[in-house]
Amino acid sequence: MKKICEDSLEEFNNVNRSKKMDLVLFTDAIEHILKIHRVITTEGGNALLVGVGGSGRKSLTELAVFISTFEIIVLDMPKGYDFNTLPGWRDDMKQRLFMNCGIEGTPIVFLFSDTQIINEAFVEDINNMLNNGKIPNLYNQEDINLIIENVKDTKKHDPEFKEIAEDNIAVMKYFEDTAKNSLHIVLAMSPIGDDFKRRLRMFPALVNCCTIDWFLAWPKDALQSVA
Repeated sequence: MKKICEDSLEEFNNVNRSKKMDLVLFTDAIEHILKIHRVITTEGGNALLVGVGGSGRKSLTELAVFISTFEIIVLDMPKGYDFNTLPGWRDDMKQRLFMNCGIEGTPIVFLFSDTQIINEAFVEDINNMLNNGKIPNLYNQEDINLIIENVKDTKKHDPEFKEIAEDNIAVMKYFEDTAKNSLHIVLAMSPIGDDFKRRLRMFPALVNCCTIDWFLAWPKDALQSVA
């Protein structure tokens, strides 16, 4: 496993020269990579990574996603970014996540950390995505028409799809089911402070619909190998 992870890290750095990861893969780190990989390659698998900043949650997730050959999406949040702005949260959910997952069926891992929670409504949407695989009232009629048209075009050679192709409601349901099965959410949160406890109470899907992986203090051998 160590050899596979090290080879994958080397390959990752060759592919992503602009954002190389200089990681020391000690035993604990490899175990976390395995856990994350196992979760995201399971149907409907989502993960909650609990640990303090700098414990390697995001880097190890990126490597686990690279090993699984999935696509990873981490949101850029420029100044002024909010719930309904352009670019904004709802627009990113619609265009970057659900359109990709639902139309093409691309397996996507959405990596989101608590430092990106500008608006608590973000967490409510994530709670809905974990629970039902969708966000209520995300699409207007124009979006729905575009989705149906694109799904029909993408699946026109699929014999199984032809049975539902004339029923727009069934096509939309097909899109939502495909998006739900293709999207995996990985949340990186810190247990320090009251915000974490409050969010878990308010949004129970963060616990109920996620596999929890605790990033505990590094053991002595990890500190020595990094040194």
